[in-house]
Amino acid sequence: MSAQSTPVATLAAGIDDELWAFAREVGDTDPITVVGHRTRDDIGGRVLPGTREITAPKGVVDYDPAEMTVRVRAGTPVADLASALAAHGQRCALPERGGTVGGAIAVGENHLGVHGRGRLRAAVLQVRYISAEGRVITGGGPTVKNVSGFDLPRLMCGALGTLGLLAEVTLRTNPIPAVQRWVCVDAAPTTVADAVLRPGCVLYDGSATHVLVEGHEPDVDAMLNTLDALGHLTVTDGAPSLPPHRWSLTPQESLDPAAHGHHTGRSVAVVGVGIVFADEPQPPRSPDAASRIIGDRLRSRFDPRGRLNPGRDPQVR
Repeated sequence: MSAQSTPVATLAAGIDDELWAFAREVGDTDPITVVGHRTRDDIGGRVLPGTREITAPKGVVDYDPAEMTVRVRAGTPVADLASALAAHGQRCALPERGGTVGGAIAVGENHLGVHGRGRLRAAVLQVRYISAEGRVITGGGPTVKNVSGFDLPRLMCGALGTLGLLAEVTLRTNPIPAVQRWVCVDAAPTTVADAVLRPGCVLYDGSATHVLVEGHEPDVDAMLNTLDALGHLTVTDGAPSLPPHRWSLTPQESLDPAAHGHHTGRSVAVVGVGIVFADEPQPPRSPDAASRIIGDRLRSRFDPRGRLNPGRDPQVR
């Protein structure tokens, strides 16, 4: 691949040698997939046999704590990024349960504490990815101001790498709260969620509600008093242990055991988000006919020859 094959607008964006090298490695011919830590390889199906495997570049490129943004390569372990941010008293919306930055964004998975950290799609400000033609494409901007055009960052979240192979992202960060307390309350999850102002996380295990209360100490104390009035309150060391499989449901379905199909094992719902962790894998859920048509047309526009992560389907979860 040569620089002449890349749009002038992309050249002006400051692409460095490492990204050019990654684009050359992707090329524009054979079926290809980016391999990270393989923590979410089963989501949306597995890549077809014979697909060439490569790894994305890694490392924090630029971090400005004052602006609360970080630019990081897609192959960077999420744990490494979390450590770099924590050194400056900050965090981000990426889930911290293994894997790489690019893998978490490709899956579109929010952090367990999504209520406090915000949704991942809103936190991804800019993406640089390699297209099916082997070009470096930039979408979005390093800040939330003055960004126009097609919203590629949100489109790449959850696409499982079928629209482009992530190389670099710019993420919004936020401060780590001064005080964080996990408590267990004998009260209904919806009652608890309504009673606490911006809880970091609310989990329901079928019998009790687990809440992450965070903020300044006086505010945390006030919220704990409110929760104590709802039912018996116990301070815990952290979130309850989570079953291994992540289900995606509507927020209403996540609190309704009937919506979990034939699952009879232990489950923990992330209240208000539509995520349930269960002992068994979630049965595949296909989209409706209209969504399937739109998704297939979109994929054919970005990857007409089907070379990016063939076999994986972001519409089947």
